[in-house]
Amino acid sequence: MLTGVPLRTLMGPGPSDVHPRVLQALSYPLIGHLDPDFLLLMNETMDMLRKTFATNNQITVPMSGTGSSGMETIFVNLLEPGDKVIIGVNGLFGQRMVDVAERVGALPIVVDAPWGEPVDPVAIEAAAKKSGKIKAIAVVHAETSTGVRQPLEPVSSIAKQYEALFFVDAVTSLGGIPVNIDQIGIDACYSGTQKCLSVPPGLSPVTLSPQAGNILKDRKDKVRSWYLDLTMITKYWSSERFYHHTAPISMIFALHEGLKLILEEGLEAVYSRHQQNGEALQAGLTSMGLKLLVNPEYRLPMLTSVIIPEGVPDLEVRKRLLNHYGIEIGGGLGVLKGKIWRIGLMGHTSKRKNVVLLLSAIEDTLRQLGYHVPPGAGVEGALKLYNN
Repeated sequence: MLTGVPLRTLMGPGPSDVHPRVLQALSYPLIGHLDPDFLLLMNETMDMLRKTFATNNQITVPMSGTGSSGMETIFVNLLEPGDKVIIGVNGLFGQRMVDVAERVGALPIVVDAPWGEPVDPVAIEAAAKKSGKIKAIAVVHAETSTGVRQPLEPVSSIAKQYEALFFVDAVTSLGGIPVNIDQIGIDACYSGTQKCLSVPPGLSPVTLSPQAGNILKDRKDKVRSWYLDLTMITKYWSSERFYHHTAPISMIFALHEGLKLILEEGLEAVYSRHQQNGEALQAGLTSMGLKLLVNPEYRLPMLTSVIIPEGVPDLEVRKRLLNHYGIEIGGGLGVLKGKIWRIGLMGHTSKRKNVVLLLSAIEDTLRQLGYHVPPGAGVEGALKLYNN
């Protein structure tokens, strides 16, 4: 029987460490989901989400459920049976989009790219040219299974050219790198609270452009999910306050506090912190002689995939990091299972001290397992970047 929850430093692909103020918010006394004070907090949460998404979209709400609920929300509300949707697939979460689209009855047109590389906009445009009328184009901004950053502007331009909606998975990117919904022209975007927002898993922020909102209003059939039906949920999050389901009150307290922390620090400062710590970690890893999966121009600062050296036992390294240092990192998924480690520096986890701690711990662990690492090279490589 578990007698206590161990203290961990969460440096995997999610969840991330949670700020003490967010943990305190989770302990607030419950009030009703239609209490006047809670309704005020709902309005403040929507306003802060809009600022974090960089949008004026009226439909900007936290959906009950983890990031995958946001994915399903976008697909079930905006696609109908027979709709064609081009989906860029360069990792597990692009594959999940395809699965969800099929379950809705849509017709996914898959544009593949190797895991570890972005989806080529030229290939997306070629698919759009030969597919006839398409309803949407969908990509993953920050592919959690690989650490690839997908350039969004070229894909948005293609979507506009072909009069299609532009869907974006920002589960790992929101709060870590700019998403800029309005500037880029994203029509539907979803995220998760447990990554760079540094809130426990349980909510999925979603935002829809006015164009996407109009499509929602003009649907021919009912949305194929009662629980995720935005035609009803938005009435609860609007001045109507029409009851749909009991909101996860404590999680909304937590999200409200997490967003407040981000905006207090300032979005540009938050992005700069993630960038600096990510680059320092990557510099330290390569200084140790380790190779990274993703080319520099497409690397995420908040999620780094490290190619496991030949002969080094994947699981044993992760076990030792957890048992000896209390550090969690992630393993590979899908075709990369057993081939990479995924290291997260998201939200409250993204700190200089965590970078130095992890590099020291990896060096010690690898040396214990007989893998040669130049003494101190990882930390030295990171500090050079910090001190520049």
